[in-house]
Amino acid sequence: MKKSKKTILKWICGGIIALLIILAAGGWWMFGIFITAANSIEKLEDGLYSMEYYGDYGFDDFLSQGGAASDSSLADYLIGYLSHGFYKIESDVQTGEFGCSTISVADENGTTFFGRNYDWEECQTMIVHTRPKNGYESVSTCCLDFLGFNEEYTPDGSMIERMQTLAAVYVPLDGMNEKGLVVADLMAGDKEETHQQTDKPDLTTTTAIRLLLDRAADADEAIALLEQYDMNSSIGSAHHLSIADAGGKSVVVEYVDDEMLVTETKVVTNHYLSDCAKQGVGSRQSHLRFDTLSTYTGPADEMDVRDILESVAQKNYPQSAEHWEKTMWSIVYCPEGRCADFYFAENYEHSYGLMLLDKGGFLKRQ
Repeated sequence: MKKSKKTILKWICGGIIALLIILAAGGWWMFGIFITAANSIEKLEDGLYSMEYYGDYGFDDFLSQGGAASDSSLADYLIGYLSHGFYKIESDVQTGEFGCSTISVADENGTTFFGRNYDWEECQTMIVHTRPKNGYESVSTCCLDFLGFNEEYTPDGSMIERMQTLAAVYVPLDGMNEKGLVVADLMAGDKEETHQQTDKPDLTTTTAIRLLLDRAADADEAIALLEQYDMNSSIGSAHHLSIADAGGKSVVVEYVDDEMLVTETKVVTNHYLSDCAKQGVGSRQSHLRFDTLSTYTGPADEMDVRDILESVAQKNYPQSAEHWEKTMWSIVYCPEGRCADFYFAENYEHSYGLMLLDKGGFLKRQ
């Protein structure tokens, strides 16, 4: 009898162990890619993080189910995708205004450089490196405050918080892919939201950037892709996209009365540039930054572009308690070299080197 009981217990324990192994294997099959990406999150310095995401992050499924026409719809999709429906993350997508500047120049050898300032209030920032299952490798930057999680949230905290942080893949504000395409989001100059309403799939401003980084090889492909979707403004304001490629083409894509307009330009700030009724609409500071950048005609190398970006950083303009901004990051992209130098919080003496197609790792502390 004792031997019989021991045999029964042995089989029960064996069954429990087998069940746990099956559950663990199933859990890894469902969440393994997420867990690996979440564990890659690293704090680089106060307010700055990095993350690597290799594999499927659901973007094909996102597009095939029609995309999203609002930030809240995007959040609902991401919550369902990242949790496989097992839990709900509470978030409140943040709104606000930010000022930015971009410039495209070439050095004496014809190598193109694309400079970008992101001006906003103090925020948590993340550099995101992606190698999607179906798309181009890219590096991008994200303002984590736009994810709208509570004040206690830390990007590299608990596993739940790290899993939440994976949503950063869907909210890039600028980036470059392995083909040398560069895209940056800037405020356009007023509060007119874009909500195109046809039978095309929907994109928000940030998911449009993700689409272009994943699937466009140059500026012409980027424009053609955007024409296939209905655009919807993120964070309740007007935006325009500054787009450049390794061949030196540089354009701005704007939306006026829900019509997509494309204008070739080497400089973009925060007023409308298209030949339309809104041309020039924007702040006085936007025009000042535009005029300053327009004086730099080249040739200019990466260090020159860094200095150009510093010349229009927010530290050069009057600030007030009611309207205070800082240049949270500056990036000098080299589309031909598939590399970039990243400067955080107006510290132009220290950079992080970013490199695509490099087996040694995408981020180098310099």
